[in-house]
Amino acid sequence: MHPIEELSKQVVRRHFFRDSVVGVAALNGLLNASGHAGLGRVTAAEPAGPESPNAASASVKPPHFAPKAKRVIYLFQSGGPSHLEMLDYKPRLPELHGQELPDSIRQGQRLTGMTSGQKSFPVVAPKFKFEQHGNSGTWLSELLPHTGRIVDQLCLVRSMHTEAINHDPAITFLQTGSQQPGRPSLGAWMSYGLGTEAAELPAFVVMISHGTGRDSNQGLLDRLWGAGFLPSSHQGVKLRSGADPVLYLNDPAGIDRGLRRDMLDGLAKLNEVQRSATGDPEIQARISQYAMAFRMQTSVPELVNMSDESEATLDMYGPNSRKPGTFAANCLLARRLAERGVRFIQLYHRGWDNHGGLASNIPKQCDDIDQPQAALIQDLQRRGLLDDTLVIWGGEFGRTVYSQGNLQADYGRDHHGRCFSMWMAGGGIRPGTVYGETDDYGYNIVRDPVHVHDLHATVLHCLGFDHERLTYRYQGRDFRLTDVHGRVVRGLLA
Repeated sequence: MHPIEELSKQVVRRHFFRDSVVGVAALNGLLNASGHAGLGRVTAAEPAGPESPNAASASVKPPHFAPKAKRVIYLFQSGGPSHLEMLDYKPRLPELHGQELPDSIRQGQRLTGMTSGQKSFPVVAPKFKFEQHGNSGTWLSELLPHTGRIVDQLCLVRSMHTEAINHDPAITFLQTGSQQPGRPSLGAWMSYGLGTEAAELPAFVVMISHGTGRDSNQGLLDRLWGAGFLPSSHQGVKLRSGADPVLYLNDPAGIDRGLRRDMLDGLAKLNEVQRSATGDPEIQARISQYAMAFRMQTSVPELVNMSDESEATLDMYGPNSRKPGTFAANCLLARRLAERGVRFIQLYHRGWDNHGGLASNIPKQCDDIDQPQAALIQDLQRRGLLDDTLVIWGGEFGRTVYSQGNLQADYGRDHHGRCFSMWMAGGGIRPGTVYGETDDYGYNIVRDPVHVHDLHATVLHCLGFDHERLTYRYQGRDFRLTDVHGRVVRGLLA
């Protein structure tokens, strides 16, 4: 066949498939409009909730019922902070120190490769004292004196549990509801479900700080705040501490703002032509993201400029509040983002993976977070934001009561998913409460367990969502954050 004739047939074939896609997309739209379930829609007649998956929305959307919280600040402690040193007081551990962990307590638990070969599992008592705080009388470690002063605003959950025993699947599980990569993150679900109140900023912003306790050797991959199979406009935007808080946001040298605006307008027209021709929803998401990036050229510099914060406020968050990229500075930025209508603000603080040297490292980690997180709660409260802001604190799992390796002064602890502690505060959460209980060893839950799926269901409830109805159809299946599990934990609610 002549090459030109062959090329002609290929072009015709491509046009056929392209036009077929457009036709199917149009039919899908008609079916949705007529009240029948379309190919890209989960339910045909939701009275309230997220937009069609074929649109990337930036506007406010109503939830399923009246919410208690409008936004979330998630203070994620990456690496697995030890509940035994910080939040779960076990008065019998000093008398059990050095004794072998009984088989009746361990119950044949699956161990990581780091301790599965140990011949002995000696119980190690924390080196740090616990004291009661607040009107609630909640026991907290001496490592958290500032947090103790705001403990009556917190709901401390001592009965969290997860199946994951290694960092990546455990963190992925807390962030996406699945141990396998590829699902939308919690922040992406929020953006999809509620849209944004911030015209000049994304609905979902991420910040990362590095702990001073040890080398932060646990990776944090961008997929942890990704959109998964949701439109990419719902993924988190990482805010960095350097000269360019958001990569590729600034105009290149020699390009002024007017020229950039003209270029983006022309690009939007080209993208719209392509979207009309192919029906690809990601093109609409791309158009929205370019428009948001242009607006962020003005809003982000204003956001990170702390000159309008009083010295008293900076002092309240601690000396590190003046150092960009620290947990303290990020907590202050989280409050500023909340004020500006950002829906989901995710802080990751690394350095909690204390397999060894725990006794010397964890005081430094606690010093990183204690004053700033207490200041964040106080600051939100005094500005009238705490009532409709849900603050979450916690890591991917806890640590074992037995020592990793030989019992020594600067001991370490292995991963422990069977029980760990988290706390919440603000919108919709019952303050001054301790929920759940573990055994005398802090090894097993004996009352009111809360699974990861239960946590997610409860968070969505505070935001006005029935976790079973916030769904997205992908590859022929209706997906949700809680998969086919989860229950709202009423005991955590105000």
